[in-house]
Amino acid sequence: MKIRNIAIIAHVDHGKTTLVDEMLRQTGVFRAHQNVQERVLDSNPLERERGITILAKNTSIRWDDVKINIVDTPGHADFGGEVERTLRMVDGVLLLVDAAEGPMPQTRFVTNKALELGLQPIVLVNKVDRSDARAAEVHDEVLELFMNLDASDAQLDAPFLYAVGRDGWASSDPDASDGDLEPLFETIVETIAAPLVDQEGPFQMLVSTLDHSNYVGRIGIGRIERGRLSVGDEVALLPLGEPGLVASEEAIPGRVVKLYGFEGLERVDIESAEAGDIVAVAGIDGVEIGTTLTDVDLCERLRGIAVEEPTLSVDFTVNDSPFAGRSGKFVTTRQVRDRLMKELERNVALRVEETEVPDTFTVSGRGELHLSILMETMRREGYEFQVSRPRVIEKRGPKGLLEPFEEAVIEVPKEYIGVVMEKMGSRRAEMTEMKPTDRGPVRLRFRVPARGLFGYRSEFMTDTRGEGLLHHRFLEYGPHVGTLLGRKKGVLVADREGLAVGFALFNLQERATMFVRPGDEVYMGMIVGEHVRPGDLDVNACKGKKLTNMRTTSSDENIKLEPPRELTLELALEFIEDDELIEVTPSRIGLRKRHLDPIARKKAARKKA
Repeated sequence: MKIRNIAIIAHVDHGKTTLVDEMLRQTGVFRAHQNVQERVLDSNPLERERGITILAKNTSIRWDDVKINIVDTPGHADFGGEVERTLRMVDGVLLLVDAAEGPMPQTRFVTNKALELGLQPIVLVNKVDRSDARAAEVHDEVLELFMNLDASDAQLDAPFLYAVGRDGWASSDPDASDGDLEPLFETIVETIAAPLVDQEGPFQMLVSTLDHSNYVGRIGIGRIERGRLSVGDEVALLPLGEPGLVASEEAIPGRVVKLYGFEGLERVDIESAEAGDIVAVAGIDGVEIGTTLTDVDLCERLRGIAVEEPTLSVDFTVNDSPFAGRSGKFVTTRQVRDRLMKELERNVALRVEETEVPDTFTVSGRGELHLSILMETMRREGYEFQVSRPRVIEKRGPKGLLEPFEEAVIEVPKEYIGVVMEKMGSRRAEMTEMKPTDRGPVRLRFRVPARGLFGYRSEFMTDTRGEGLLHHRFLEYGPHVGTLLGRKKGVLVADREGLAVGFALFNLQERATMFVRPGDEVYMGMIVGEHVRPGDLDVNACKGKKLTNMRTTSSDENIKLEPPRELTLELALEFIEDDELIEVTPSRIGLRKRHLDPIARKKAARKKA
C-alpha cells in the first residue's frame, strides 16, 4: 500500500510543530511565495498564546507516490487523553528529542504509550545547532529510555536522525549542518510499515476523534481497519463495550452522508476510501470517541480506547457573587452543565459528576493544565462560573489509603540546589537522582505527592530568580503521606462594596501584595491582596483621604503604588485554600472567600475546627 500513518510525539517545546511546518513546505503543500504563519497546525488561539499543542490534529503530505498521514499530538501529559486516542490511528511514531535537554518526563510518558501499542519508532534528535547540543549523549539516553520501557528488539533498532527542524533539514550524520528533509521522508517510508489491514473484508472503523459542522452535524474521524467505505453506504454504529460480535439489535443504523479525506491542511470531499486511510465520516447520529462503525451485515466491535483515570478534581459552581452576570452570556446552572457535558464528547480524559450540593459539578482531569485550559476556553466563550481549590483523587488499596505521586524533574544552577531541596523536603518529596548537565545546571529528579506541588511553581520561580526549569508527570499511586502544610500566608479580604481607592491601597501595600488597582470594583468577601503574615485580615480598600482646610507638605505627598499581581488561572489554582473560590468571568479572574459575610466565615471556621 502507498500509505504511511505516523504520529509525531515530543516533550513540550522540542520543536515538533515547527518541524511539521517544514515537512508541509518541502512537499509542496504551500504554494510558492505563500504567506504562511509559523506553527500552522497550532490553530487554536490558546495554543498560539502558550506555544504548546493542546489538541491532536490530522494532516497529510505526498512524497513521491506515497501518502503520509501525520498526526500532531500534544507534548504534555495532562493532555494524555489526546495522545492515547490518536495513537490508535497510526502504525509508527516519530519521536523528537531536544539535542541539549534530552528525554524529559513528558517524553517518557508519550513514548511509553507508543511502545505499549507496539508502534515502530523513528528518533529525531532536533536542534543540533544549539551551542550546548550533545547529540551523542542524547542518543544513549534515548536508548536507555527504550530499555527502561521494555521496548522490543525491533523498537530498540529504531533509526536515529539528526536535524534542525526550524531550518528544514535532517541527516543520519550527527555532524551534518545543512540539507533538506528527504532523509526523513525516506526513513519514514522504509521503516514504518504500511497499515496492517484487511482490504477485502466487510467495513470496520474505530472512531478516534470528533469534529462538528453546522451543516452536517457531528463528524467521526478514524482509520478504516477493514474493507471500503463510500458515500451513501449503510453502516452500523456499535456502542462502547467489549470487543467481538454484537447482536444486530444493539447496533444503531446510519448512512454515510459525507466522506472526507485529508490532503495537506485541507479536509477534502472524497467518494470512497479503503482500509488503512484516515477519513472523516458525517451523517451518523450518536457517534462518540471509542465507538465502532461496521458493515450492517457483520456487527463486530473493535477494542475501545483505554484512557488513564483522572488524578485531580475541582468543583464548578454557578457564579453567585455580587458582580454575577455583568460580563457573561451564559450564567445559569443549565448552561454550565450543558457546556461541561458537551466537552465530554471530545475530551475523553475528562469526567463530570453532578453533586448533592445545588448548582455544583465535580470535574476531574489529568492535571492543573488540563483543567485550566477547559476553564479558559469556557471563559472566552462567554461563560461565568466559580471554581474550588483542586484536590487529588485518592483510592483505597489493600494496604490503606493511596494518593497520586508525580515525577518532578528540576534543572537549576548550583547555587539554588539548597533552597529547592529544602522546599521539596517540606512537601514530602524523595530525591531519586541528582546529576550535573553539560549545560551547567544540575538536574534533580524527585518523587513527590501530587498535592505537594500545589502552589510550588510560582514559589520555585521566585526562589531560583527565574533561572530554574520544572517539569512533572503522573508517576503512580502510593501510600498516603499524611497532612501537608498549605499556604503559609493569609489574605486581605474587602469588608465592603465600592471602588478601590489609591489612598487606601497605599496604606495596605506595606503589609500585603495587592491584587487590585485604584478604580477596581470590590465587594465584601473579595480577596484584594496576599498578607505578608499568616492569618486573614478584613480591610477597607475603599477608604478615601479626609479632606480638611489644612495643607502640609507631608500630608499632600504623592502616593506611589506598586503594580498589583496579575492573576492567571494557573496562579489562582495554586494560590487558593479550601475556604476560597476563583471567580471566572469573560472580563476578569478574581478570588473570593466561599462565605462572603465575615460572621459566616468565623462560624464555618469554628465548625471545621
